[in-house]
Amino acid sequence: MNTVMKDKHIIVPENPVSNFLFNDTRSAWIWLVIRLYVGWAWLTAGWKKVFNPAWTGENAGAAVGGYLQGALAKAAEGGDVPGWYAWFIENIALPNATIFSYFVAYGEVLVGLGLILGLLTGIAAFFGGLMNVSFLLAGTLSTNPVLFILATWLVLAWKVAGWYGLDRWALPKLGTPWKR
Repeated sequence: MNTVMKDKHIIVPENPVSNFLFNDTRSAWIWLVIRLYVGWAWLTAGWKKVFNPAWTGENAGAAVGGYLQGALAKAAEGGDVPGWYAWFIENIALPNATIFSYFVAYGEVLVGLGLILGLLTGIAAFFGGLMNVSFLLAGTLSTNPVLFILATWLVLAWKVAGWYGLDRWALPKLGTPWKR
């Protein structure tokens, strides 16, 4: 292993596989496929919620409130919901179900659009993963484990995951990671 000393710190070089996946734009097509899949999953889920009155309409909060009540029931059974998360649901999320309803519906749409367009890909993937973890902690499996894993990989690949997308132009304007 060739290490480099720099200011009394040792820099360990990247292995060839992770260097290719996370730093090389030749891997961008792999991330494009993953990005489009995960983005489409978020966009379609959120789109349905945005136009559902139980999520964002006249009964906003009803759907998320029912979902959260179900999670509390799982916690009471000693099942899939940890006690600390049940406390969060009962004391924070449930009393603010209407706000959380809008956050979830529009958050899913924004994550989906960000991933599909390749705009701020790492940030969009992070918030998608955060929602996946929230759903998992509330006792819902569905596609959440797979989407969480893919979102985590997209966060790690943020430098190249949006290469075939708007990040190719947006990130340099923000000063990262590429130079023109």
